[in-house]
Amino acid sequence: PRVAAILPSFDAPFFQAGLAGYSDGAMRIVARRHGAPLCVTEALLDRMLLGGGRGFHKADLGLQDQQLLHENLPSGNEDHPLVGQIIGGDPDEMAASAVKMIEQGRRHNKAYRDMAYGHDHTPTYIDTRWTVCGEEVLLPDFPEEALKRKRPAPDQPTAESNRGFAMIDVNLACPVKKIDRKHRGGHWLTDSSGAIDILRAVRAAVPSHIPVSVKLRRAYDDTPEMADNFEKIFTAAYELGYAWATVHARTVEQKYIGPSRWTFLKDLVARHRGVPIFGSGDIWEAADIFRMIAYTGVSGVSVARGCIGNPWIFRQAREMLAGRPVRSPSMSGQREALQPHCALSVALNGELPAGKMMRKFGIKFAQHHPEPEKVKSAMVKVNSTADWRAALDALYPEVIAAEAIA
Repeated sequence: PRVAAILPSFDAPFFQAGLAGYSDGAMRIVARRHGAPLCVTEALLDRMLLGGGRGFHKADLGLQDQQLLHENLPSGNEDHPLVGQIIGGDPDEMAASAVKMIEQGRRHNKAYRDMAYGHDHTPTYIDTRWTVCGEEVLLPDFPEEALKRKRPAPDQPTAESNRGFAMIDVNLACPVKKIDRKHRGGHWLTDSSGAIDILRAVRAAVPSHIPVSVKLRRAYDDTPEMADNFEKIFTAAYELGYAWATVHARTVEQKYIGPSRWTFLKDLVARHRGVPIFGSGDIWEAADIFRMIAYTGVSGVSVARGCIGNPWIFRQAREMLAGRPVRSPSMSGQREALQPHCALSVALNGELPAGKMMRKFGIKFAQHHPEPEKVKSAMVKVNSTADWRAALDALYPEVIAAEAIA
């Protein structure tokens, strides 16, 4: 009930996570058609967003992408509610880029850069007040000129914004080495003060009616110091007004190696009964969603790598919720997912990028085919949508025969 009160259309205890290099508009819409109630973009770099570069383009919400989506698809509003995930290393840049995402870049790029840097390159968007245990407190050590500076107000929402981002998610979890090295993502679990500065600035900048969440890992490593950092950041997020935290039960150092420690999630939920918490890690099939909920008590589950090439995990989870038998995807069902995925990718990304993108997805979809190695071998050679369609016809011929009879 707490989650539905924040996003009423979020009607099932699972969602598709943001997946670097995968979770574009095409993947998200296919997931939604199979039952995903909520999707997250891949993490978008704050500086790229502020620079007006392709970072905003990758969110599939730039003007050009909106045009493509609505001209080529009859259901351009399918991708909703959509959570925009941001990643970066500076509180002011993160705050201004979050506003740009919510406003879908309606102002000039310079206006958003001024939010982050000010006309004289002095930060203007850092929040100097926050709430601790219900009481508003003035933070120490801010220069007098920063306290006097008037922060630009975000634009008021319009009817168009209903097709945009319903929520902002702050990524403090990414374990990729180059991200960590540049003081982004999971790096912030080594610096609780810096992480809280980012959380505070983003929550203050985003209009109050837009929920904000945070993605974390259980710690940077297994030392007591890093465990303490996690607790400080996790607790501060809720005190600052964050809707929920999604916690991956591996450390940053682990990356994706070794088991996800569900016992950590169980203990975390037991100690924080008053807030919604989402769990992540080792969700490979629909039953894992409910195993995690049953064992840990989390409010819901983030489905990440387990949904790449497997949109049926969401349909199967809904079948389990309804008490119906879980169905594996037939050959016909596989093609019925693959064909529109390609068409959506072409509409959003163009012919050449879509061909390369579908090569990656085809390899992942192979796990459901009776001859997975044959599928992988064919998909590795795909470079264009023509190659993709030829491979699809060769690998899923029985569907073609059935269509010819019809």
